[in-house]
Amino acid sequence: MTWQDADPPAHVPLTPRAVLRILRRAVPMGTLVFGGLGLLLALRPLEAAFHGPHRPWTPHITRGVCRGALWFMGLPRITQGTPMPQGGALVANHISWLDIFVLNAGGCVVFVSKAEVAKWPGIGWLARATGTVFVTRDRKAAARDVALLTARLELGQTLVFFPEGTSSDGAQVLPFKPVLFAPLIAKGMHVQPVTLSYQAPDGADRRAYGWWGDMDFAPHLLATLALPSQGQVRVTYHPPRDLAAGMDRKALAQDLTDQVRSAL
Repeated sequence: MTWQDADPPAHVPLTPRAVLRILRRAVPMGTLVFGGLGLLLALRPLEAAFHGPHRPWTPHITRGVCRGALWFMGLPRITQGTPMPQGGALVANHISWLDIFVLNAGGCVVFVSKAEVAKWPGIGWLARATGTVFVTRDRKAAARDVALLTARLELGQTLVFFPEGTSSDGAQVLPFKPVLFAPLIAKGMHVQPVTLSYQAPDGADRRAYGWWGDMDFAPHLLATLALPSQGQVRVTYHPPRDLAAGMDRKALAQDLTDQVRSAL
């Protein structure tokens, strides 16, 4: 599913000055991201030999890389509240590919993504390397998806869900879908709602950071890096909730939707 209820904002023209801004931000960001990826891939076999499926080392590399990438980009991350300890799940609204950097920068987490992302150039490679869990969202494969998520939860990992099922322009929170809450309820896990709210820089379209519909990744990346100045992103960590077996998934999804909307 893809949200397409609004026309995309106009991008900054790629003038010579804009190209220089892109290079000034992209070169150190790319060096950091791919250098960090190389280090992660080099350490992963050793980590697996000592710790099996657990990942006590490499998520810290991802966290440091994402913090550094946001710094090189010039996008401040303002936080309210406190991320919960390891385990359980964060559920957040979804606005942009930037969400991956923003939420990784806040802690050692594992993303849950639609299976198609694994095949995307660049992004899919990074997602697979950092341990993303890919689910089909096909009813016929629901048992397999739940089993994958349950296995990760049993390892003590903190999963990140985008229950809207798509990204939007950031001006609203779409209704959360209840299907992937099943393993969280069954295991009696903690779940923490998180609100992402992007503020565009002065003079830019307020939806400048939104990435939705059929927007291509590369043009949106260039347009974001070409902005004369960056705005900021506010991350609101709401109080965690304890789930219990037998809870109604639809009611839980609606409650979490309302809570995330409250801080947008």
